[in-house]
Amino acid sequence: MTSRGPLHRVCVCIPTYQERDSLPGVVRRLRTAVPLADVLVIDDNSPDGTGALAEELGAADPQVRVLHRQAKEGLGPAYLAGFAWAADHGYDAVVEMDADGSHRPEELPALLAAAGDGEGADLVIGSRWVDGGSVHRWPLHRKGLSVGANTYVRLALGIPVRDATAGFRVYRLPQLASLLATPVASQGYCFQVDLTLRAVDAGLTVREVPIAFVERAEGASKMTDAIVREAVVRVGRWAWERRTRQVREHLVRRDRSRWHHLEEAT
Repeated sequence: MTSRGPLHRVCVCIPTYQERDSLPGVVRRLRTAVPLADVLVIDDNSPDGTGALAEELGAADPQVRVLHRQAKEGLGPAYLAGFAWAADHGYDAVVEMDADGSHRPEELPALLAAAGDGEGADLVIGSRWVDGGSVHRWPLHRKGLSVGANTYVRLALGIPVRDATAGFRVYRLPQLASLLATPVASQGYCFQVDLTLRAVDAGLTVREVPIAFVERAEGASKMTDAIVREAVVRVGRWAWERRTRQVREHLVRRDRSRWHHLEEAT
């Protein structure tokens, strides 16, 4: 396996919408845990003034930047805007991370180590559902939804990832750019599944690192019925497309083999 080398410049992308209460503490902990990393707050014009607060954090710390967007468009478009900004500014890797405290900044060094060590994974996922991973302060039905969703994704798509919906992850930017060569329409948590599937299909190195996921203490969850429906429909369609492609490729190989045997017989 080719060594990817160490990560010199890392940009932590934090999408925000109505995160005024939790953002300062997350940024403070993040700057302590990974002091060499830069922070990009991507705010979707939060009515509670999160964007203005992020500007204040940036004024006090040059390693905190703010990207303002005009309206709330979903998690996927926010991250895509952050990825483009990081690529334009010459970073080696980007981090996806929530602003609500559910992703513990103190665990980010372990994810970065998995991306920057000798084997250099292209995508590192902070996983709740591998050995050593855990979830705290979630009701039983929420755990069941996450485990069920990830089992559905793994079986339907045939990918060896146990937490494809996870939103705490590290991408090496050159490899991420190759995944974004075709448009990404997915939003919500399906965005994470989409990019995970693309990484696996592209033959990139994907590694899961166990994390302790802690349910947010402030604000409300962004999970909605529409996000769940999007994931079910899109994953079902991707599974059908993959199965159709596999059957087509099998038929082509079979026909080629038959022609080869006929040529040998004559």
